[in-house]
Amino acid sequence: MNGLLVLDKPAGLTSHDVVAIVRRATGERSIGHLGTLDPMATGVLPLLLGKYTRLAQFFGHAEKSYTGTIRFGYATDSFDADGEPASEPRPLTKSLDELRDLARHFRGSMQQLPPIFSAKKINGVPAHKLARAGAEVPVKPASIFIHNFALTGLEGDTATFEMTISAGGYVRSVAHELGQLAGCGAHLSSLRRTRAGAFSLAESITVDQLKAVAGDETAIFALLPHPRAMLTEMPSVTVDDQAAGRLRNGMQVNLPEFSSAPLIKVFTSPTDLLGIAKRIAGTLTQPIVVLS
Repeated sequence: MNGLLVLDKPAGLTSHDVVAIVRRATGERSIGHLGTLDPMATGVLPLLLGKYTRLAQFFGHAEKSYTGTIRFGYATDSFDADGEPASEPRPLTKSLDELRDLARHFRGSMQQLPPIFSAKKINGVPAHKLARAGAEVPVKPASIFIHNFALTGLEGDTATFEMTISAGGYVRSVAHELGQLAGCGAHLSSLRRTRAGAFSLAESITVDQLKAVAGDETAIFALLPHPRAMLTEMPSVTVDDQAAGRLRNGMQVNLPEFSSAPLIKVFTSPTDLLGIAKRIAGTLTQPIVVLS
């Protein structure tokens, strides 16, 4: 089964757990998720199925949007509510307006230190495995971009927020560092991903919806976004049999309809994606991924 499935992940499941559920429901063994969600987090989790997993390289830079809550008063070792306290409890003394002033430090381009309890790999080993084994975790700062970070409310010691952040950015780290600036420590207490690239909660289905049609290929396909809705920055073109044959054999073809687009989604029918072609010069294109 080839396609892209957008799930609304429930709390309490790892991204690996979700992959296992999708495998059982679809019968497809080759599945890859586009950006992990921590067990406590919910929301948009896109997964590529079958041959579409070869398209993962084109989704790597998609920004993501979130809503959630930050609890002030103490930090945790994982930077979220699943971790152990890592600082002495201190009362929050800042007002919402004062916290909003501090939040302005987390906008635009910056260097961010990932949490040691994360999927970030250190010499091929996930950082969280090293941390749980008690080993030193030499995480390094990464360049990220925060497009928006707005505190929308404050009740007691807990603030609500909205954020749009680049790929590779950690919302948990922002919560942790905001707590440091506030002088009392803080951690991420809840998180919901509302958008991943072009896909939002509006296109997502629940795990229960997927389980309800398990084993029914036609019904499952009806839940998937249209293939042309993927990678919206790339135009779509439908080619004839002759051009399709050349592309399947790795040969160059002319696709004059989109002479200015660097990458093009190539279809053989309204829904059958042949692959991705790259603009070489003028109207001449070269296939870089062929799916069928």
